[in-house]
Amino acid sequence: MAVALPPIRLLAAGSLRAALGEVAAAFEARTGHTVELVCGASGLLKQRIAQGEAADLFASADLGNPEALAEAGLAGPVVLFARNELCAFARPEVAVSPETLLALMLDPAIKLGTSTPKADPSGDYAFQVFARAEALQAGAKAALEAKALQLTGGWASIAAPSGANVYGHKLATGEADLFLAYRTNAEAITREQPGLQLVRLPAALSVRADYGLTVMAKASPNAGRLAMFILSRAGQEILAKHGFAAPTLPRDTN
Repeated sequence: MAVALPPIRLLAAGSLRAALGEVAAAFEARTGHTVELVCGASGLLKQRIAQGEAADLFASADLGNPEALAEAGLAGPVVLFARNELCAFARPEVAVSPETLLALMLDPAIKLGTSTPKADPSGDYAFQVFARAEALQAGAKAALEAKALQLTGGWASIAAPSGANVYGHKLATGEADLFLAYRTNAEAITREQPGLQLVRLPAALSVRADYGLTVMAKASPNAGRLAMFILSRAGQEILAKHGFAAPTLPRDTN
């Protein structure tokens, strides 16, 4: 009698929750192998894995965190499997456009929210935006870093109510007037909090988020199959449906 294998344990960035949840369901339907999806801030997940938490695959919102595990001998090569984009979300009463975004971010009266750098790549990408702002206005980097409210993604961050998008919740409650977050949050935010605005960053401030996937060194036998499914056309089409740029799809479908 065959012995049932334990679920494939996939640790993934919180921004991938919906997309990889659907990918996992499709993989289970095709193969019969179950997947346990655990989501959180990528930097914190990396720490948990490094400290011994069981994982078969790690899908991070950046390349650096999985590469650190690979360099430590805990994981295999890191593959780019998705891309995202940082944008700004604003409360309804905030008058903002791509052209006025930097001035508004610098306005002392505006509460600017970000995630937590090092713990969550979204925060690191936001601080990259601040560094790019320095080329447009002297002193902008320091001013933005000093005023940024690191409201999400850290060990001590206060979570949103169950099922709610954390960025939309922080804006709706007035904890932030502007929030730099991934563009893939747009559907959930507009569904839950009608009236909140999405503002694309101007080219001079734009930052792209490259997502990395790795199979752990001590992964279960079917972890590689799940990794290949994520990279396959079927997996990439699901990621694209959820707003990610899917790098392995042919250009005419991506």
